Amino acid sequence: TMAAQRKLQQEIDKVLKKIKEGVDVFDNLWEQMQASEYQNQREKFESELKKEIKKLQRFRDQVKTWQASSDVKDKKPLLEARKAVEREMERFKAAEREG
Repeated sequence: TMAAQRKLQQEIDKVLKKIKEGVDVFDNLWEQMQASEYQNQREKFESELKKEIKKLQRFRDQVKTWQASSDVKDKKPLLEARKAVEREMERFKAAEREG
């Protein structure tokens, strides 16, 4: 139905907005971590990053579900959001390896 389609789109928009916000938070924390000279500060930022990445991964799972759904017509924003999350996941993994 039209109402269901609208409700789905609102849900998608909400998650895409949260992903954008989460990526901004992650970037901000990332820069603070890179700039901090003290190990204990870096560890604090790393645990914040870990929390943020977990949130982003949950949203990514939701996006993957929508990508597979035939109810969603325009999948381009989903793909972009998913790529943004996966970029941050890569950065986080690299940081953990260096850590």
